[in-house]
Amino acid sequence: MEVRVFAEQVLYAKLLEDKLQPANGDFTDELPGDAVDVREPTRSANLRFAPRRMAASMPKPGAFKDETRRATAHHILANHELQALEVMARVALLFPDAPTEFRIGLCNIMQDEQRHTRMHAERAAMLGIEFGALPVNSYIWKKSLEFKSVLDYIATLPLVFEGCNLDHTLEFASYFEAVGDDRSAALMRVIHRDEIEHVAFGMEWLRKLKPEGQSDWDTFCEHLEWPLRPVKAKGDNFQVEARRKAGLSDDFIEKLQLATEDDR
Repeated sequence: MEVRVFAEQVLYAKLLEDKLQPANGDFTDELPGDAVDVREPTRSANLRFAPRRMAASMPKPGAFKDETRRATAHHILANHELQALEVMARVALLFPDAPTEFRIGLCNIMQDEQRHTRMHAERAAMLGIEFGALPVNSYIWKKSLEFKSVLDYIATLPLVFEGCNLDHTLEFASYFEAVGDDRSAALMRVIHRDEIEHVAFGMEWLRKLKPEGQSDWDTFCEHLEWPLRPVKAKGDNFQVEARRKAGLSDDFIEKLQLATEDDR
């Protein structure tokens, strides 16, 4: 399946099941086409982006004993995964001149994001909330509107949002386990393992595309648009070993671990 065709399917399909339809066969990139700057993905009415203050808020860990609150958490996480999928499709259309290996690798990760979206949506439904029943935000998507290069994408989505998820996935697994929801906890651990591979993909391509002689850390910081900054790439329970598995250097990990809200 052509990279461009797959990206268009994800961005322009109205129905969720069409957005989440896996590719038919291996990816090719023989017809990348011209650059297209998609400003908003097509979504069904119940999944269109809501104003920021109307979107559902993530429940506090102490509320996870309530099944409905756990369903709300999965609903929010499903939208996070769907946004990541759509951002990757947007990048495929916005940067047709990016290396073919990068573009095909991006599409392979997009299929993980399809699966993650489906997993969270199905779990939310099992717990009582159909995906699309709550208003959803557009925070991750809006950050993609600032991308001017592939390195902007790499710094933002693989290394901040997915990097932070190395911590958040295990944090959420512990919240679910604490209330006896082992099925939800197992889901989070599956996604955690996938996120290691996604962060590794980002770091691999940051190293391939960065200016000669520039450090990984300096390239990462240079391609973040405020208010994103290194501190946003970590959660409360910092996973050193997961970051080593993803190929981050000890120097990069140490700088990230020491990053604070005051850093710019």
